[in-house]
Amino acid sequence: MIPVRGFENQTVAVLGLGRSGRATIAALIAGGASVLAWDDSQPARDTAEAEGIALRDLTRDGAFDGVSALIVSPGIPHLYPSPNPAIAQAYAAGIPVDNDIGLFFRSFGSADFVEFDTPPKVVAITGSNGKSTTSALLHHILTECGRPSQLAGNIGTGVLSIDPPQDAEVIVLELSSYQTELARALTPDVAVLTNLSPDHLDRHGGHGGYFAAKRRLFAEGGPDRAIIGIDEIEGQYLANQLSEGPADDRLISISVARKLAGQSWSVFARKGFLSEYRKGRQVGSIDLRAIAGLPGTHNHQNACAAYAAARSLGLGPRQIETALHSYPGLPHRSQLVAERDGVRFINDSKATNVDSAAKALQAFDRIRWICGGLQKEGGLDALLPHLPRVSKAYVIGREAEAFARQLPGVEAEVCTTMATAVAHAAREAEKGDTILLAPACASFDQYDNFEQRGADFLAEVERALGG
Repeated sequence: MIPVRGFENQTVAVLGLGRSGRATIAALIAGGASVLAWDDSQPARDTAEAEGIALRDLTRDGAFDGVSALIVSPGIPHLYPSPNPAIAQAYAAGIPVDNDIGLFFRSFGSADFVEFDTPPKVVAITGSNGKSTTSALLHHILTECGRPSQLAGNIGTGVLSIDPPQDAEVIVLELSSYQTELARALTPDVAVLTNLSPDHLDRHGGHGGYFAAKRRLFAEGGPDRAIIGIDEIEGQYLANQLSEGPADDRLISISVARKLAGQSWSVFARKGFLSEYRKGRQVGSIDLRAIAGLPGTHNHQNACAAYAAARSLGLGPRQIETALHSYPGLPHRSQLVAERDGVRFINDSKATNVDSAAKALQAFDRIRWICGGLQKEGGLDALLPHLPRVSKAYVIGREAEAFARQLPGVEAEVCTTMATAVAHAAREAEKGDTILLAPACASFDQYDNFEQRGADFLAEVERALGG
């Protein structure tokens, strides 16, 4: 645990009693604070009260009397589409609002660090797609290379629940826009932006607000090194803002769209080969095509980002290459779950938006595509260039018929349920086909989360294969 500093003998309010909220309460108490908590859910309040957590209705007038700060769980809106009533009360009372990420960065360093030969570092990774894989991949590389590392944030352990860091340890944090948009302290040693595409637009008041939330990771504290995906205009703008010129090696640019040349430090992947250039010459190269855990261009982008972060931490190209080959991949992200008679079954349930589904479609040929769910804003236009790869679509979800009508030139069967989709796809598949779950939609019309949807896919694949 990382005890929270700066609130000793003060009262702090915590809004939200999920995983991050409970970890925050424990860390605040460990740092000497008193805690009052609230959650909009009555069952969550009942459970907390039974555990001895003091409750206060933070939506009432005077709720913040004697309170020094409000710490908010990431899923609770603080600005758009409208602030939670408790947050509105804090604003009115002039109470600072923060989240667990802000508490982590203000509390991470300790007096013990002066005794270390190499101070611990924090790498924070954000982006629309690929941040989970990039984070897990970097953690894997560090571990395989003998560098102590912990994985936390939006993946793995909550940031305040990690163990106190060791000498030379690297804390790898995956951070969502919900986490970066509110944190009052954001001071990683290395910050990474994988890419940017429209997502969570209602929460951020549009695409500009979404980018602004991501940009805070680089603008608030100023990382020692920034790794920026520049295949979108926002990444190009951010890289330009952070760099003092081509020779400024505080910036590493990454791309899977083109070769990056010149005097700058860059890492790019083309036709399955990763290349690192620095000061006008190539200093590293890796053939990514044979790495089973990283299929497709989107995973090559993740490999570029993780490689660049590992290089910035002092690891050598050959060390990194060896570690890449043993990376097993993440559940629900281009995950090979079965192969029989030349037919592959791929679980990419995490492809919850059109852009991530498009990347999944790019990675395979002769696809029997299981898609659909709760469609997000913006339509399906980004998928259209990749539909020739689809032999047939098997559409699930409450909006299956409407989704199927948006797939011109593709044979589409309205299946509604995962069981029907998997059974029909497995029955019709031929050698060389890939049965791909890449929904391009949220899961909440039928499932609690994308993990549950992916688990259902795995169960139905096992059933279809007679397991």
